[in-house]
Amino acid sequence: MKDKVFIVAELSANHNHKKDIAIQTIRAAKKAGADAVKLQTYTADTITLDCRKEDFMIHGGLWDGYCLHDLYKEAYTPWEWHEELFHVAQEEGLVCFSSPFDKTAVDFLESLGNPVYKIASFEITDIPLISYVAAKKKPMVISTGIATMQDIETALDAAREAGNEDITLLRCISQYPAPVKDANLLTIPDMRQRFGVKVGLSDHSIGNTLAVVSVALGAAMVEKHFILDRGIGGPDAAFSCEPAEFAGMVQAIRQAEEALGQAYYPQEPTAIKGREFSRSLYVAEDIRKGELLTEKNIRSVRPGYGLLPRFYPEVLGRKASRDLEKGTALTWADVE
Repeated sequence: MKDKVFIVAELSANHNHKKDIAIQTIRAAKKAGADAVKLQTYTADTITLDCRKEDFMIHGGLWDGYCLHDLYKEAYTPWEWHEELFHVAQEEGLVCFSSPFDKTAVDFLESLGNPVYKIASFEITDIPLISYVAAKKKPMVISTGIATMQDIETALDAAREAGNEDITLLRCISQYPAPVKDANLLTIPDMRQRFGVKVGLSDHSIGNTLAVVSVALGAAMVEKHFILDRGIGGPDAAFSCEPAEFAGMVQAIRQAEEALGQAYYPQEPTAIKGREFSRSLYVAEDIRKGELLTEKNIRSVRPGYGLLPRFYPEVLGRKASRDLEKGTALTWADVE
């Protein structure tokens, strides 16, 4: 990943099963400032069973009433599109990568030269899949939305045992849309320190607050669902960013990066802009040579061209070394 925050537009199901919309979405993501576009590589049959038993039904939330197979059949990106979508992204100067959900998807993505692998939040417990992906020795991104501490440790151990150390963990709330109050973004610096990996945010919230705050806390990557127009509908439309919103998030992230800068303490007062408007010691009324300096004729005022106010107790009671006119910045040469 780059030194700057790596901003990813998640295509997900936001193509309404129309390839031209998928292509337009990739081009729009580039214009909105994304660094990368991410796909999801599965079919309904590689991710679940065609079954309507109770275990496979969704109750509550955005997808209430769906069975899993129907949801994924509606949401998947056809594999026959992938090569062209990768090519379009490359034309636009975007990194294109994907989340595989089984070994066949990994093999397929390898044939396309997929450069980065994302392990989706709900797959973090699929250790055989993680090991298989890690063995490809390409950068890995692992989302932690449904993970316990033990799940994260086990997933990292599996990746490292397969010889892969290039890992980014994503703080994530696996709710759609995700409530801001549950973000717990202080987990980001904690994960970086605790696990010794790069950390970022997979953001399913509305707005860009979480993305910007995550950057301030050290996020190396921000991923957000991207859609041309929520009006086209689809399983993920409700919590996806339209181009103008995404562009606003990108701008806010880049400004946050610029604002963070580095730890900096100026050593020389002359290096500080506006320092001249600070307080210093000035002659408050005309003083004759040999006259005592008092609280009446010497004051701490703006601007800052005279002695620092901390020297005020030292100059009071001493004599003027020359005639001093009101408005003169006091220096040590003026004091006997």
